[in-house]
Amino acid sequence: MKINLHTHTTRCGHAVGTEREYIERAIQAGIKTLGFADHSPMPFDPGYYSTYRIKLDEYENYIETLSALKEEFKKDINILIGFEAEYYPAYFDRLIDMLRPYPIDYLIMGQHFLRNETDSAHVSKATDDEEFLKLYVDQTAEGLKTGRFTYFAHPDVIRFTGDEEVYRRHMTRLCENAKALDIPLEINMLGVWNKRNYPCDRFFRIAGEVGNKVVLGIDAHEPERILEADVLADAHALAERCGVTITEDIRIRNPFA
Repeated sequence: MKINLHTHTTRCGHAVGTEREYIERAIQAGIKTLGFADHSPMPFDPGYYSTYRIKLDEYENYIETLSALKEEFKKDINILIGFEAEYYPAYFDRLIDMLRPYPIDYLIMGQHFLRNETDSAHVSKATDDEEFLKLYVDQTAEGLKTGRFTYFAHPDVIRFTGDEEVYRRHMTRLCENAKALDIPLEINMLGVWNKRNYPCDRFFRIAGEVGNKVVLGIDAHEPERILEADVLADAHALAERCGVTITEDIRIRNPFA
């Protein structure tokens, strides 16, 4: 594995380890490009507080810290600075305007809630509601069409327990939307390690049929996750049995272009 664009920091409130520890582990593992994509700050309206993302008074330090480490380690590894962000229609343009003055290399989409978060359950909560599944596909399609996301992280995070044909119909649309925009889908290695509901064979079999580009993302919340050969092997095994080909040729999209 030569590139990983999905690495978190303690600033999200649910990860551990210093940036330096992640970088040193990545160098040991032979990774050539390490991207940090902590959960983005979000300029919500006053009165709402999100507990699992970088706070509005911390993101500048995140960028400053990584910029310094990027320079320090430039002979050993390519460090990229990014964010994992949801597409929330009411706040996304505000987010882009807020981040635009800073040296941000990329965004990845990680859609943990729908609508604008404040009125949505987490998408990994089990549901058999087709309208919720449809909204997930519609909203992520709208977000991808902005052209600001480099790839789609854990696209199969939504835990739909309803009719299998309903799941197949809507998730085929998701895969077709991503393919039309040439946006890769991520096999999430944290999900492999934690045995979560994602990544799942039923989704990536659809991706295989549609012909999507697929990438690996470690989704590292601990430095130790960078070096897990068994998790990497399991991710490749999933790709093989689902008929998808993993690529490391990832086009880094300028989120402000």
